[in-house]
Formats: sequence, C-alpha cells, structure tokens
Amino acid sequence: MSMPARDPVTNVSLNKYGYNTIARNMSIVVITCLPLFLVAGTWSWGWAWVYTAASFIGWAALNAIVARVNPGLFNERGKPTKQLMAGSKKWDLPILAAYTVLMFVTPIVAGLDYRNGWSGETHPAIHIFGIALLLLGFVPLTGAMASNKFFEPTVRIQSERGHSVAESGPYRYVRHPGYLGVILHFVSVPFALGAWAALVPALLAAALYVLRTALEDRTLRQELPGYADFTQRTRFRLFPSVW
Repeated sequence: MSMPARDPVTNVSLNKYGYNTIARNMSIVVITCLPLFLVAGTWSWGWAWVYTAASFIGWAALNAIVARVNPGLFNERGKPTKQLMAGSKKWDLPILAAYTVLMFVTPIVAGLDYRNGWSGETHPAIHIFGIALLLLGFVPLTGAMASNKFFEPTVRIQSERGHSVAESGPYRYVRHPGYLGVILHFVSVPFALGAWAALVPALLAAALYVLRTALEDRTLRQELPGYADFTQRTRFRLFPSVW
C-alpha cells in the first residue's frame, strides 16, 4: 500500500477532505467532456476523445503534483461548501454561479455545433493548437495550487489560517496565475473541437474571470497585509506584459 501524500515541510498529509478535492477535480473531466458526446449524439467524435484524454491527463497530473507538494490546500478545498463559503465576498458568489453555468454551457454548445455542422471542417493544426492551449492552461493552474496554500475556491481573507501573500512559482510573473489557467481552458474548447459557436460562452467565461481578477485584486490590496507591496514586485495581474 502506498503512503499518503505528505508535505515534507509542514508534515501535513491528505485527509478525507483532500481526497474529496481530488475526486471533485477529476469530476470536472466528466462534467466538461461527457456533454460533448451526449449532445453531439455520437461517440465517434475523434477530436472530442483527444480533448477528453488531454483533460484527464492534465487534471491527473495536477492532482498528483499538488497532493505531493501542497496537500494542505486540498484538505482545505475539500471541506463542505458551507465551510468554504464562510466569510466569502458577496460579489464572488454570483460570479461563481455564472462560472458553473458556463462550464456546462460551453461543451453543450460545442456538441450542438458538431451535431448540426455549424462550423464545418477545421484544419488539424487548429485542433492541435486548442489541445496545446488546454494543456498549457494546467501549467499556471498547477503552479498556483502547488505554491499557494491559500488558493481556496472563493475570495475571502483567511485570517484564521494566517493568510499571507504567495510570491513563489508562477506568482513571480502574474498575481492571479490560477485564473489565467481557467481562461486558457475555456478558450481552448472551440479550437480543440473546431466548434466555433462555443467561442461565445468561452469568451463570456474569460470576461467573467477578468472581472473576478480585478475585484479580487482590489480586495487583496485593501485587506491583505503585504499585498500592495507585492503588486510592485509582480506588476501584472493576469497576462504577462499586458495587464
């Protein structure tokens, strides 16, 4: 039997909540990929299978890395929703609700596109670009979760946990690398699947996360000690050399 993942620095191991987080993460593959086939009305959609495999590999790798180097984060993220929501900013809840809806809508629209042939044939290079974009999105997302023990699902100041500024890993380049990863995941869908109708909900989701970035950044500047100084060292919020 393998030993549970343990952070060698904090001596924290995965608990039941940590394993719950892993299960939730892998369920994202089902939530975002199964609708593709169901709505398309076929299991013979080659690029959808490639997209599903890439998504599974990305989430499995993220789970393995974060469970090894930062298991305490998974233990926190896997707690009951009521506990996670305590102290969350009220403006964040409707944003998360809209994000959840778009997470379902984007693959549904992609499936409808394929079923009805709205986008026609797409060059394989475009599909490959989309798959690469999907996998690329896991880099900042995994890095954020691996290096920031306060990367919880909602925006709140975690005073009870000694909330401090995360500055290592991808935080050296942008202040919200996890959100960059989420945006890349959404935008990858129409390219990877050649379903251009899905670009509409994907861009809506991207805009939603740009808004969330701006609101969270303002909150952290005002309420988290040391964050204002951090913004002088890491100047860009979301997109390196842009914003």
